[in-house]
Formats: sequence, C-alpha cells, structure tokens
Amino acid sequence: MMAMRAAKDISADGVARGFVAAGFESVHGEFERNFSERGELGAAFAAIHDGEVVVDLWGGVADRSTGRPWARDTLQLIFSGTKGLVAACLLVLIDRGQLELEAPVRRYWPEFGAAGKEVLSVQEVVTHRARLPGLRGDVTAAQLVDDVAMAAVLAGQAPLDDPRASQTYHALTYGWLCGELVRRIDGRSVGTFFAEEIAAPLNLDAFIGLPWELEHRVARLELADTWGTSPVFNPATAENDDLVRAVWANPDVWTRSAFAWNSRAYHQAEIPGASAIATARAVARMYASLEQLVAPEVLALGRTQLERRHEPILDAPQAFGVGFQLQTELKELGPPSDAFGHGGAGGSLHGAWPTHRVGFSYAMNLMRDDQVDGDPRPKALLEALHSCVGDS
Repeated sequence: MMAMRAAKDISADGVARGFVAAGFESVHGEFERNFSERGELGAAFAAIHDGEVVVDLWGGVADRSTGRPWARDTLQLIFSGTKGLVAACLLVLIDRGQLELEAPVRRYWPEFGAAGKEVLSVQEVVTHRARLPGLRGDVTAAQLVDDVAMAAVLAGQAPLDDPRASQTYHALTYGWLCGELVRRIDGRSVGTFFAEEIAAPLNLDAFIGLPWELEHRVARLELADTWGTSPVFNPATAENDDLVRAVWANPDVWTRSAFAWNSRAYHQAEIPGASAIATARAVARMYASLEQLVAPEVLALGRTQLERRHEPILDAPQAFGVGFQLQTELKELGPPSDAFGHGGAGGSLHGAWPTHRVGFSYAMNLMRDDQVDGDPRPKALLEALHSCVGDS
C-alpha cells in the first residue's frame, strides 16, 4: 500500500473532501476553482509522488438526478483512459517474453491474417497505425458489449481504403485489437487479466468490466450544454465523411440522443478501448506503480516514442508508445516533457511524470468537448501539481 505524508484534511467549508500533503495546498485551491469558476459537476483528483499519496480529493455531485454526492469510493467511467490500463497489460506480456512488437499479429491470432493483413505488426496495432480505426459494416450499440464478436469482425475486415486511415486514432477498435491479443496469448480476457495481474497485486479499485454489485457506486455522466461542438461528436460531420462515421458514429453512442454510456450493460461489458471504471486514486496508483509490474527496460520501452503524427480527424498532434499517449507540443499531460498516460473523452486525464516520480489521475462526470485550447479543469490541476513537485 502506498505511504501517506503528513496531510491536511480538507474542511467541509468548500466543495472538496479528502486531503492534500503539506506543500500541495495549491492543488486543492485549483480543485475548488474547478467548481466555482470552471463549471465542474462532480470529480476526483489524486496524485502520488515518490511512492506517497500527496493529493486525494473528491467533491461535487455523483448523480444530479438523485442528489447523490461524490464520495470517497465513487467510481467513474474513464473512457479512453482505459487504453492506458490495456497498455499496462501489454507491457506485462512483453516483460514475460510472450509478446513481441515486431511480430505479425497473426502469429498470436491466426484469423487476423485475413483480408490483406498478413504482415500487419503488433507495433502498428498499439500505435494506431493498423488502418482499422473504424468498422466497415453497420454495428449496433448492443453489439459493442461483445468483445469476442467485435474482435472477430476486425479479424475479417480489410484495412480501410481512406488514405487518412493509417494516421487515424483507433478510438474503439484499439481495445478490441489489443484485448484479443491478450486473450490469444494468455487465455484470459483483458478485463480478467487486468483484474488478476494488475488490479489485485496493487489493490486497485479499477475494472474493465464492472462487477454488478458495484454499480451503485458509479457516478452518472452528463453532457455539457455545448456537447457536440467538436467535429467527432457532431452528427453532421459523420453524415459528410465516411471515415468519421466509421470511427465515431458506427454505431452512434456519443450523440445526445443516443448516449449509451450510463447503462449497466456498458458498465459491465469489457469494451477495452473505452469502458474502464475506477477511482482516480486507483488509476494514479497504477501509473505510480508500473515499475513494480515490469522490468525497467520494458517500462522504458512502453513510453518510448514509436509514432508521432498529426491526426487528421481530430486535427491535433499525437504521439504513442506501447499504447500510451506521449507528450506533444500541446502539453495535454501536464508540463513535463516525458509525461505519458492517456486521456478520455469528456475530459478525464491519467498518467505519469517519470522524472518527477509522479502518478496522477483526474476523473469527472460532466463531459465537455468545447475547449479549443484544452479542457481547463485537468490543465489547472496538473499545473498546480507541477509547481508543487518543482524540478525534483
């Protein structure tokens, strides 16, 4: 269990509950300002420095419809933050000599070699270069909960013809591709593998496939009034661009009228590109503890840049290691240049700063997509956190 420095308990005067270690009070200040100035609904932020918990904050409303407050044990769906959890599973397999980045995917998953994918490599899959960012045939929202069936669809699918596809973020398909690699190599689903090989040893309140008895702890997501501003969540974009439709609207589970992510079926399913549910405390601990799971050289490989490009649909720079997002000029992962981790739709953000020996996680239930210069909520928290750890 992580150690805990002398902490300042947060009083009941503000929105926040929890504590911050001495010297980290400015993080608490920004967390409060997220509610008073930046429109926060419910959220949690946690950080671990040098193996010790230095920030553990939560506050606001977990479910506006019932008035349920955000509690210490509230769980939150973190969308593509899930990809970081899957990446950790891949590193464990690499560490054990069971997975090689240069190998063709069909070595582990023979059916994947169909439809012109004979030489497509593991590295191309984990860096979103497989030209499989979306699905050719129509898929229903109900089908997304069957990870085995979705992997089979991708095994039989030819790479997309659109020349942008090799540079396009694999929003959901990354999870099914990498999850099936885990299953074919180990025999367990990626959710079970994560639970037994990562969550259990580290005592993490984090799940890819939520046990039904924990459903009552999950915060209810809300879409901000401006949801649909960004092109990928704007229905009109998909109507005019087949690639956008394949990636972001097949099926439509993101628009206001079709938003599916508060359902129990989605929470309990293994949708390994987007459905992890966790506390911020747990995800911060995972990132702070990766060196306990794999050898130093494997962790270094995991955050080594394997791909850097300008993503054509999101119109933004991206960089990837083994599944992890790496820092770009946008500094979305905080000020440090060596930051790695993964963000999620709507604003959640999770990762590590190796030089500063920090793991962090921000989770929230008000989903926003209208921030031209980035979501100010995690940005403010990470800037304050960085000022506290300084150049350590």
